[in-house]
Amino acid sequence: MSSTPASSFGKSPSGRTPGRTPRPGEEPVAGQPKAMVYICGECHQENEIRSRDPIRCRECGCRIMYKKRTKRMVVFDAR
Repeated sequence: MSSTPASSFGKSPSGRTPGRTPRPGEEPVAGQPKAMVYICGECHQENEIRSRDPIRCRECGCRIMYKKRTKRMVVFDAR
C-alpha cells in the first residue's frame, strides 16, 4: 500500500492538478469562476463580472460594457 493519504489522490506533490500549468500571473482557483474586469460605457466605472452575473453596470445600470485591455504584451506577425 502507498503511504500517501487518500485526499491527495490525483494531485502532484505540489498540490496542483496534473496536466495543467497556470499561466504567469494566474493563480490556481478551485471551483470559482474568475471575474473579468469590464468598463461601463456611460459612467466609466470598472466592474468585476463573473460568468453567471448579469452584464450590467453596478453603478448606473447601463448594459454597454467594454472589456478592459490586457496588460500582457500582444505581438502580431506581419506576413
